[in-house]
Amino acid sequence: MGLDIRWPIGIIFTIYGAILMIYGKTLDPSAFESSLGVNIDLWWGLALLVFGVFMGALAYRASRRSQP
Repeated sequence: MGLDIRWPIGIIFTIYGAILMIYGKTLDPSAFESSLGVNIDLWWGLALLVFGVFMGALAYRASRRSQP
């Protein structure tokens, strides 16, 4: 069976990361006062995006390796 769980995990994390990064970029800078001036949405969006791309790359590599 060719089901690899890394594909949906990578897609979901990439989408959520992109949404969170866009939200962090468009947010008013005065909202960062409670987090000591750090745009947490932007940084966590970037982390989710990187993780999603990493999982997608692992799934792609595994699919290329399993083909003859």
